[in-house]
Amino acid sequence: MGILEGKNILVAGVTLDTSIGFHVARIAQREGANVIVSNFGRAMSLTRRVIKKLDPVPPLLEVDVTDEQHLAGLAAAVGEHVDHLDGVVHSLAFANPETALGGKFLSTPWNDVGTAVQVSAYSLSSVTMAVKPLLAKPASVVGLTFDATISWPVYDWMGVAKAALESTSRYLARYLGPDGVRVNLVAAGPLETLSKKAIGGAEEFNTVWGTRAPIGWDPRDVEPTAKAVVALLSDWFPATTGEIVHVDGGVHATGA
Repeated sequence: MGILEGKNILVAGVTLDTSIGFHVARIAQREGANVIVSNFGRAMSLTRRVIKKLDPVPPLLEVDVTDEQHLAGLAAAVGEHVDHLDGVVHSLAFANPETALGGKFLSTPWNDVGTAVQVSAYSLSSVTMAVKPLLAKPASVVGLTFDATISWPVYDWMGVAKAALESTSRYLARYLGPDGVRVNLVAAGPLETLSKKAIGGAEEFNTVWGTRAPIGWDPRDVEPTAKAVVALLSDWFPATTGEIVHVDGGVHATGA
C-alpha cells in the first residue's frame, strides 16, 4: 500500500515530462493516489501528450489562474471526477523572460512584475481557495519555490515573486490550519526544467551547485524533489505546516 493510497490529488501545472509537476503526478500515482492535472492555453496540447505516459491517464483541466471564471469553475470541474480533494500541488510560476529575468531587474515594468506575482505567488492562495469546498480534513497543499531568502543572479523578479510565494504559504497555513489544511513548500535546487531554460544565464546555477552542494546535485534528476512533495502530501507530516523543506543537496546550509 502506497503512502497516498486512495487520496485525490490535484497537480496544477504539468507541461513536459521534465517538469516537477509531471514527476509528482507519476510518483503520486505509484503511491496509490487518484491524480488530476491542469494547465491552460496552448500548453494544453503538450500536457495532453505527456500525460499519456502516466497510468492511468489523469483527467486534464484547463485552469488559467489569471482568469476569474476559470477559478470560479474549478471546484465544479474537479467535482466531475472526484467528490473531494486530499491534496493540491502548486507547480505554477511565470515571469516574462524578455523583461523580468536575466539581469533586467531595474527596468522591468509593473505590468510584468504584477503578472509574475499573480501567477507565481497569489495563485497559491487563489487556487487553494477555489477548491477549498472540496478539501478534506485533513488536507495538504504543497507548492514549489527556489530559496528566496537571498538574491540570485538573473532570477530577478521571479525571486521577488518566490519571496511572496513563501510568505503567502505561511499566511495560508495560519488561516487554513483550523480547517485541517496544512500548507508547505519544497525549495528545490536548480533543475533542467522548461522554466529554467527560459532564464538567460541560468546555467550559472549549475556551477554554484556543482561546487557547493555537500551531498552533490544532479540538475537532471527531478525525482528527489517530487518525492519530497509526495511525502508532504501524505499523512507522514501530520503536524507540519508553514514549513519550507529544502531539496537542494544542502546548498542552503553552506557558506561561500
